[in-house]
Amino acid sequence: MRVAIIGCGHWGKNYVRVFDQLPGVSGVDVADPRVSSIEFVTQRLPRESVTTDYESLLRNPEIDAVVIATPASSHYPIAIRALESGKHLLVEKPLALDPVECERLTHEADARGLVLMVGHTFLYNDSIRKIKDVVQQEETGEVYYLTARRNHLGTIREDVGVLWDLAAHDVSIFSYLLESEPTAVSAVGSCHLLEGREDVAFVTLFYPNGAVGNIQASWVDAHKIRELVLITAKRRIEFNDLDNLESVRVFEKGICIERDVDSFGEFQYRLRDGDIFSPRVQRREPLKTLCEHFVECVKEGKRPLTDGPNGTQVVRVLKAASESMAKGGRQVPI
Repeated sequence: MRVAIIGCGHWGKNYVRVFDQLPGVSGVDVADPRVSSIEFVTQRLPRESVTTDYESLLRNPEIDAVVIATPASSHYPIAIRALESGKHLLVEKPLALDPVECERLTHEADARGLVLMVGHTFLYNDSIRKIKDVVQQEETGEVYYLTARRNHLGTIREDVGVLWDLAAHDVSIFSYLLESEPTAVSAVGSCHLLEGREDVAFVTLFYPNGAVGNIQASWVDAHKIRELVLITAKRRIEFNDLDNLESVRVFEKGICIERDVDSFGEFQYRLRDGDIFSPRVQRREPLKTLCEHFVECVKEGKRPLTDGPNGTQVVRVLKAASESMAKGGRQVPI
Protein backbone atom coordinates (compact mmCIF):
# COMPACT_ATOMS: atom_id res chain seq x y z
CA MET A 1 0.00 0.00 0.00
CA ARG A 2 1.44 3.35 -1.08
CA VAL A 3 0.26 6.50 0.70
CA ALA A 4 0.40 10.16 -0.35
CA ILE A 5 0.27 12.87 2.30
CA ILE A 6 -0.91 16.29 1.16
CA GLY A 7 0.10 19.02 3.61
CA CYS A 8 3.21 18.82 5.73
CA GLY A 9 2.53 21.31 8.50
CA HIS A 10 2.30 20.42 12.20
CA TRP A 11 0.05 17.38 11.79
CA GLY A 12 1.25 16.50 8.31
CA LYS A 13 4.78 15.91 9.62
CA ASN A 14 3.39 13.49 12.18
CA TYR A 15 1.44 11.60 9.52
CA VAL A 16 4.60 11.30 7.43
CA ARG A 17 6.55 9.94 10.43
CA VAL A 18 3.87 7.41 11.41
CA PHE A 19 3.10 6.06 7.92
CA ASP A 20 6.81 5.79 7.19
CA GLN A 21 7.08 3.32 10.09
CA LEU A 22 3.94 1.25 9.47
CA PRO A 23 4.32 -2.30 8.19
CA GLY A 24 2.36 -2.87 5.02
CA VAL A 25 3.05 0.65 3.72
CA SER A 26 5.46 0.38 0.82
CA GLY A 27 6.11 4.08 0.40
CA VAL A 28 5.08 7.60 1.38
CA ASP A 29 4.80 10.49 -1.08
CA VAL A 30 4.52 14.04 0.26
CA ALA A 31 3.15 17.21 -1.29
CA ASP A 32 3.35 20.73 0.14
CA PRO A 33 3.77 24.09 -1.64
CA ARG A 34 6.11 25.38 1.09
CA VAL A 35 9.82 24.83 0.50
CA SER A 36 10.52 24.70 4.25
CA SER A 37 8.14 21.77 4.69
CA ILE A 38 9.64 19.89 1.75
CA GLU A 39 13.12 20.43 3.19
CA PHE A 40 11.97 18.99 6.52
CA VAL A 41 10.91 15.76 4.84
CA THR A 42 14.03 15.43 2.69
CA GLN A 43 16.28 15.96 5.73
CA ARG A 44 14.42 13.66 8.14
CA LEU A 45 13.15 11.04 5.69
CA PRO A 46 15.32 11.35 2.59
CA ARG A 47 13.93 8.18 0.94
CA GLU A 48 10.42 9.65 0.67
CA SER A 49 9.23 11.25 -2.58
CA VAL A 50 8.38 14.95 -2.28
CA THR A 51 6.71 17.48 -4.57
CA THR A 52 5.03 20.88 -4.47
CA ASP A 53 2.28 19.69 -6.85
CA TYR A 54 -0.33 17.53 -5.11
CA GLU A 55 -2.24 17.02 -8.37
CA SER A 56 0.65 14.90 -9.64
CA LEU A 57 0.11 12.53 -6.71
CA LEU A 58 -3.60 12.21 -7.47
CA ARG A 59 -2.74 11.29 -11.07
CA ASN A 60 -0.23 8.63 -9.99
CA PRO A 61 -1.87 5.18 -10.41
CA GLU A 62 0.63 3.57 -8.02
CA ILE A 63 -0.72 5.57 -5.05
CA ASP A 64 -3.52 3.74 -3.24
CA ALA A 65 -4.51 6.21 -0.51
CA VAL A 66 -4.29 9.90 0.28
CA VAL A 67 -4.04 11.74 3.61
CA ILE A 68 -5.16 15.38 3.64
CA ALA A 69 -3.57 17.50 6.38
CA THR A 70 -4.00 20.94 4.83
CA PRO A 71 -5.88 23.96 6.26
CA ALA A 72 -9.52 23.11 6.97
CA SER A 73 -10.91 25.43 4.30
CA SER A 74 -9.11 23.41 1.59
CA HIS A 75 -10.25 19.96 2.72
CA TYR A 76 -13.31 19.62 0.50
CA PRO A 77 -11.86 20.61 -2.91
CA ILE A 78 -8.81 18.38 -2.42
CA ALA A 79 -10.85 15.52 -0.96
CA ILE A 80 -13.38 15.40 -3.79
CA ARG A 81 -10.53 15.38 -6.33
CA ALA A 82 -8.83 12.52 -4.46
CA LEU A 83 -12.01 10.42 -4.45
CA GLU A 84 -12.64 11.15 -8.13
CA SER A 85 -9.09 9.90 -8.74
CA GLY A 86 -9.99 6.60 -7.07
CA LYS A 87 -7.94 7.07 -3.90
CA HIS A 88 -8.90 5.86 -0.44
CA LEU A 89 -8.98 8.91 1.81
CA LEU A 90 -8.06 9.99 5.33
CA VAL A 91 -8.91 13.63 6.07
CA GLU A 92 -7.71 15.46 9.15
CA LYS A 93 -10.59 16.99 11.15
CA PRO A 94 -12.85 18.68 10.30
CA LEU A 95 -13.91 16.68 7.24
CA ALA A 96 -15.12 19.92 5.61
CA LEU A 97 -16.70 23.22 6.69
CA ASP A 98 -20.25 22.43 5.59
CA PRO A 99 -22.37 19.32 6.28
CA VAL A 100 -23.55 19.31 2.66
CA GLU A 101 -19.94 18.98 1.48
CA CYS A 102 -19.38 16.17 3.99
CA GLU A 103 -22.42 14.32 2.66
CA ARG A 104 -21.15 14.69 -0.91
CA LEU A 105 -17.79 13.22 0.07
CA THR A 106 -19.48 10.32 1.86
CA HIS A 107 -21.71 9.61 -1.13
CA GLU A 108 -18.78 9.77 -3.54
CA ALA A 109 -16.69 7.37 -1.43
CA ASP A 110 -19.56 4.90 -1.05
CA ALA A 111 -20.41 5.02 -4.75
CA ARG A 112 -16.80 4.23 -5.67
CA GLY A 113 -16.24 1.63 -2.95
CA LEU A 114 -13.52 3.72 -1.31
CA VAL A 115 -12.64 4.13 2.35
CA LEU A 116 -13.34 7.61 3.74
CA MET A 117 -12.00 8.25 7.22
CA VAL A 118 -11.80 11.38 9.39
CA GLY A 119 -8.91 12.10 11.76
CA HIS A 120 -10.83 12.38 15.03
CA THR A 121 -7.69 11.34 16.87
CA PHE A 122 -9.11 11.22 20.39
CA LEU A 123 -11.44 8.35 19.50
CA TYR A 124 -8.24 6.32 19.08
CA ASN A 125 -6.88 7.43 22.45
CA ASP A 126 -6.63 4.51 24.88
CA SER A 127 -7.70 6.71 27.81
CA ILE A 128 -10.91 7.79 26.07
CA ARG A 129 -11.61 4.17 25.16
CA LYS A 130 -11.08 3.15 28.77
CA ILE A 131 -13.53 5.84 29.90
CA LYS A 132 -16.13 4.45 27.50
CA ASP A 133 -15.66 1.02 29.08
CA VAL A 134 -16.25 2.58 32.51
CA VAL A 135 -19.30 4.56 31.32
CA GLN A 136 -20.90 1.37 30.02
CA GLN A 137 -20.54 -0.40 33.38
CA GLU A 138 -23.70 -0.75 35.45
CA GLU A 139 -21.82 0.65 38.46
CA THR A 140 -21.48 4.02 36.68
CA GLY A 141 -25.14 4.83 36.28
CA GLU A 142 -26.76 7.52 34.17
CA VAL A 143 -24.55 10.29 32.75
CA TYR A 144 -25.76 13.66 34.06
CA TYR A 145 -23.32 15.97 32.27
CA LEU A 146 -19.85 16.29 30.74
CA THR A 147 -17.37 19.17 30.82
CA ALA A 148 -14.20 19.65 28.78
CA ARG A 149 -11.46 22.25 28.90
CA ARG A 150 -8.98 22.49 26.02
CA ASN A 151 -6.73 25.54 26.39
CA HIS A 152 -3.23 26.45 25.24
CA LEU A 153 -1.01 29.12 23.74
CA GLY A 154 0.14 27.72 20.43
CA THR A 155 -0.80 27.24 16.81
CA ILE A 156 -3.32 29.85 15.66
CA ARG A 157 -5.34 28.90 12.59
CA GLU A 158 -5.96 31.66 10.08
CA ASP A 159 -8.84 30.04 8.19
CA VAL A 160 -10.99 28.80 11.11
CA GLY A 161 -11.54 29.76 14.73
CA VAL A 162 -10.85 27.83 17.91
CA LEU A 163 -14.31 26.22 17.75
CA TRP A 164 -13.41 24.29 14.58
CA ASP A 165 -9.82 23.66 15.67
CA LEU A 166 -10.04 22.56 19.33
CA ALA A 167 -13.71 22.14 20.28
CA ALA A 168 -14.13 19.69 17.39
CA HIS A 169 -12.20 17.13 19.45
CA ASP A 170 -14.64 17.28 22.36
CA VAL A 171 -17.74 17.26 20.16
CA SER A 172 -16.54 13.94 18.74
CA ILE A 173 -15.59 12.60 22.19
CA PHE A 174 -18.96 13.47 23.77
CA SER A 175 -20.94 11.72 21.02
CA TYR A 176 -18.62 8.70 21.22
CA LEU A 177 -19.05 8.32 24.98
CA LEU A 178 -22.81 8.96 24.99
CA GLU A 179 -23.45 7.04 21.75
CA SER A 180 -25.80 9.87 20.91
CA GLU A 181 -25.85 13.04 18.83
CA PRO A 182 -26.78 16.40 20.38
CA THR A 183 -30.16 17.85 19.46
CA ALA A 184 -29.31 21.52 20.08
CA VAL A 185 -26.36 23.78 20.84
CA SER A 186 -25.71 27.17 22.41
CA ALA A 187 -22.34 28.86 21.95
CA VAL A 188 -20.58 32.16 22.56
CA GLY A 189 -17.06 33.26 21.73
CA SER A 190 -14.79 36.27 21.37
CA CYS A 191 -12.03 37.45 19.03
CA HIS A 192 -8.85 38.92 20.51
CA LEU A 193 -6.13 38.03 18.00
CA LEU A 194 -7.78 37.95 14.58
CA GLU A 195 -10.96 39.77 13.58
CA GLY A 196 -13.71 37.32 12.70
CA ARG A 197 -11.81 34.32 14.12
CA GLU A 198 -12.91 33.39 17.65
CA ASP A 199 -9.95 32.41 19.81
CA VAL A 200 -12.13 31.69 22.85
CA ALA A 201 -15.30 29.58 22.73
CA PHE A 202 -17.83 28.28 25.26
CA VAL A 203 -20.18 25.63 23.88
CA THR A 204 -23.15 23.89 25.52
CA LEU A 205 -24.60 20.77 23.91
CA PHE A 206 -27.99 19.23 24.69
CA TYR A 207 -28.57 15.49 24.26
CA PRO A 208 -31.87 13.60 23.87
CA ASN A 209 -31.42 11.60 27.10
CA GLY A 210 -31.18 14.79 29.17
CA ALA A 211 -27.39 14.87 29.43
CA VAL A 212 -25.64 18.21 28.89
CA GLY A 213 -22.13 18.78 27.58
CA ASN A 214 -20.06 21.93 28.08
CA ILE A 215 -16.83 22.78 26.24
CA GLN A 216 -14.32 25.55 26.92
CA ALA A 217 -11.68 26.08 24.23
CA SER A 218 -9.06 28.81 24.10
CA TRP A 219 -5.97 29.80 22.15
CA VAL A 220 -5.12 32.62 24.56
CA ASP A 221 -4.93 30.85 27.94
CA ALA A 222 -1.30 30.51 29.05
CA HIS A 223 -2.10 27.43 31.16
CA LYS A 224 -2.27 24.35 28.92
CA ILE A 225 -5.22 22.13 29.84
CA ARG A 226 -6.54 18.96 28.25
CA GLU A 227 -9.19 17.60 30.59
CA LEU A 228 -12.60 15.96 30.53
CA VAL A 229 -14.96 15.29 33.46
CA LEU A 230 -18.10 13.13 33.45
CA ILE A 231 -20.59 13.33 36.28
CA THR A 232 -22.90 10.32 36.58
CA ALA A 233 -25.40 9.07 39.11
CA LYS A 234 -22.79 6.90 40.81
CA ARG A 235 -19.35 8.12 39.69
CA ARG A 236 -17.17 11.07 38.76
CA ILE A 237 -14.76 10.21 35.93
CA GLU A 238 -11.77 12.41 35.10
CA PHE A 239 -9.46 12.41 32.08
CA ASN A 240 -6.24 14.43 32.11
CA ASP A 241 -4.36 14.04 28.84
CA LEU A 242 -1.28 15.70 30.33
CA ASP A 243 -0.92 13.13 33.13
CA ASN A 244 1.14 10.21 31.85
CA LEU A 245 0.78 8.19 35.05
CA GLU A 246 -2.92 8.51 35.89
CA SER A 247 -4.68 9.83 32.80
CA VAL A 248 -8.01 8.39 34.01
CA ARG A 249 -9.35 8.59 37.58
CA VAL A 250 -12.67 7.23 38.80
CA PHE A 251 -14.32 8.52 41.98
CA GLU A 252 -16.99 6.28 43.51
CA LYS A 253 -19.07 9.30 44.43
CA GLY A 254 -22.51 10.30 43.21
CA ILE A 255 -26.09 11.15 44.01
CA CYS A 256 -29.37 9.71 42.72
CA ILE A 257 -33.00 9.39 43.76
CA GLU A 258 -34.11 6.27 45.57
CA ARG A 259 -37.90 5.98 45.56
CA ASP A 260 -39.91 4.62 48.48
CA VAL A 261 -42.13 1.85 47.14
CA ASP A 262 -44.42 2.07 50.19
CA SER A 263 -45.64 5.60 49.61
CA PHE A 264 -46.51 6.96 46.19
CA GLY A 265 -44.58 10.07 45.14
CA GLU A 266 -42.14 10.04 48.03
CA PHE A 267 -38.42 9.60 47.51
CA GLN A 268 -35.09 10.18 49.17
CA TYR A 269 -31.65 11.08 47.87
CA ARG A 270 -29.04 8.35 47.92
CA LEU A 271 -25.43 9.48 48.31
CA ARG A 272 -22.46 7.33 47.33
CA ASP A 273 -19.00 7.94 48.75
CA GLY A 274 -16.42 5.26 48.07
CA ASP A 275 -12.99 4.57 46.63
CA ILE A 276 -10.93 6.46 44.10
CA PHE A 277 -9.09 4.36 41.54
CA SER A 278 -7.09 4.72 38.33
CA PRO A 279 -7.75 1.95 35.82
CA ARG A 280 -4.80 0.63 33.85
CA VAL A 281 -4.50 2.34 30.46
CA GLN A 282 -2.33 1.14 27.60
CA ARG A 283 -0.36 4.17 26.46
CA ARG A 284 -0.12 3.88 22.67
CA GLU A 285 0.23 6.85 20.33
CA PRO A 286 -3.33 7.68 19.23
CA LEU A 287 -2.22 8.87 15.78
CA LYS A 288 -0.43 5.57 15.16
CA THR A 289 -3.53 3.62 16.23
CA LEU A 290 -5.63 5.78 13.87
CA CYS A 291 -3.26 5.21 10.93
CA GLU A 292 -3.10 1.47 11.59
CA HIS A 293 -6.91 1.39 11.56
CA PHE A 294 -6.93 3.26 8.24
CA VAL A 295 -4.52 0.77 6.64
CA GLU A 296 -6.58 -2.14 7.99
CA CYS A 297 -9.81 -0.69 6.62
CA VAL A 298 -8.29 -0.16 3.17
CA LYS A 299 -6.77 -3.63 2.97
CA GLU A 300 -9.77 -5.51 4.41
CA GLY A 301 -12.60 -3.32 3.09
CA LYS A 302 -13.82 -2.37 6.57
CA ARG A 303 -15.83 0.69 7.60
CA PRO A 304 -13.74 3.03 9.80
CA LEU A 305 -14.84 3.99 13.31
CA THR A 306 -14.61 7.64 12.24
CA ASP A 307 -16.21 7.33 8.82
CA GLY A 308 -17.93 9.90 6.64
CA PRO A 309 -21.22 10.01 8.62
CA ASN A 310 -19.24 10.42 11.85
CA GLY A 311 -17.30 13.35 10.39
CA THR A 312 -20.52 14.84 9.01
CA GLN A 313 -22.21 14.71 12.41
CA VAL A 314 -19.35 16.64 14.03
CA VAL A 315 -19.38 19.28 11.29
CA ARG A 316 -23.17 19.60 11.64
CA VAL A 317 -22.71 20.42 15.34
CA LEU A 318 -19.89 22.90 14.66
CA LYS A 319 -21.93 24.65 11.96
CA ALA A 320 -24.87 25.02 14.36
CA ALA A 321 -22.51 26.27 17.10
CA SER A 322 -21.13 28.90 14.70
CA GLU A 323 -24.70 29.98 13.94
CA SER A 324 -25.42 30.23 17.66
CA MET A 325 -22.33 32.42 18.14
CA ALA A 326 -23.53 34.75 15.40
CA LYS A 327 -26.87 35.01 17.23
CA GLY A 328 -25.28 35.90 20.56
CA GLY A 329 -25.57 32.45 22.10
CA ARG A 330 -29.18 31.69 21.13
CA GLN A 331 -29.93 27.95 21.19
CA VAL A 332 -29.88 26.42 17.70
CA PRO A 333 -31.41 23.01 16.86
CA ILE A 334 -29.18 20.47 15.14
